[in-house]
Amino acid sequence: AEGDLQRRVGGNLRRLRVARGYSQEAFADLLGYHRTYLGGVERGERNLTLRTVERLADALDVDPLDLLAVTPPS
Repeated sequence: AEGDLQRRVGGNLRRLRVARGYSQEAFADLLGYHRTYLGGVERGERNLTLRTVERLADALDVDPLDLLAVTPPS
């Protein structure tokens, strides 16, 4: 359904961020994003560019495809 991929990326992003010990605010600061923007990404409310997906993955030290994965990445 429409928006499923955005929600999947958001959920994977949240799991990976928490697994690495970042608060939402600290991770947003690391990227130069506002916390409310990052919250919108994690809730699947933001339509991300591929470059943003790459940037998020780089900050988490994962492959960008991990953010798109159907099976939650570890």
